[in-house]
Amino acid sequence: MESESGMHMLEPGLRRVIAPNPSPMTAQGTNTYILGAGEVVVIDPGPAMPSHLDAILAALAPGERIGAILVTHSHRDHSPLARDLARQTGAPVLAAGPSDWGRSATMAALAEKGALGGGEGVDHDFTPDQRIGEGQTIAGSWGEIAVLHTPGHMANHLSFAWQGALFTGDLVMGWSTSLVSPPDGDMGAFMRSCARLSARDDRVYFPGHGAAVDAPQARVETLIAHRLRREAQIIAALTARPGATPSALAHDIYSDLAPALLPAAVRNVLAHLIDLSERNLAVPEGDLSAEAPFFLP
Repeated sequence: MESESGMHMLEPGLRRVIAPNPSPMTAQGTNTYILGAGEVVVIDPGPAMPSHLDAILAALAPGERIGAILVTHSHRDHSPLARDLARQTGAPVLAAGPSDWGRSATMAALAEKGALGGGEGVDHDFTPDQRIGEGQTIAGSWGEIAVLHTPGHMANHLSFAWQGALFTGDLVMGWSTSLVSPPDGDMGAFMRSCARLSARDDRVYFPGHGAAVDAPQARVETLIAHRLRREAQIIAALTARPGATPSALAHDIYSDLAPALLPAAVRNVLAHLIDLSERNLAVPEGDLSAEAPFFLP
């Protein structure tokens, strides 16, 4: 059911307001979730759009207040409105940390060198009022929300478990695979996070974009298989074309992709190559960079 404000009732105690930022990377727009009644939690306020701020506030029942604002990760389609919503309501912003938090030693070193480019859509100004992390619980009249650190799409990415549902941000979506763009994205971490979710028994996923995922374990297993197939394609391409760059490999492997989406494909290939190099399954010529030729060892 959808209200005049654009608010959808998804199940008892759970509302969704979709931000008006549709695109090939965001589907219909960013999903902002409101959990509970009376005192509520907001997950992922979304982009800094005054109309979306108004829609979130309009989705509250008379007398309701926001007790906490949770952010899955600090991309500009998820986090910027958190600060405006906090100023308007007095609710604290809770997240893992700023946008460079949680990178692996490898990614931190490569970012320091400026070797990888990237940074697409990162909210560099984001800082939470309170840092939260793995194993913590956010409790209130909405019940208990368990915090999971699920890096991969972004190092500071969290997922939130509530009443058998998991809010997965951009890690797992039903309509698309996730962009993994180094140094903020990390393919090895992405695969480990997916394997972790596959072993859980969540009944449904509510992602950052698109519809709910009603067969969550099957979806995660599909994503893992997809990434393994892509890895195999990269290894096969390097066998046939030693010394190919990430861009050349992406053009070969994603031959039927719309040109507008090819830059994202290049970033995904680079993420795979970094993961392969860390596992000694691919070797860059010279220093690892976004333009380096790669070979099989």
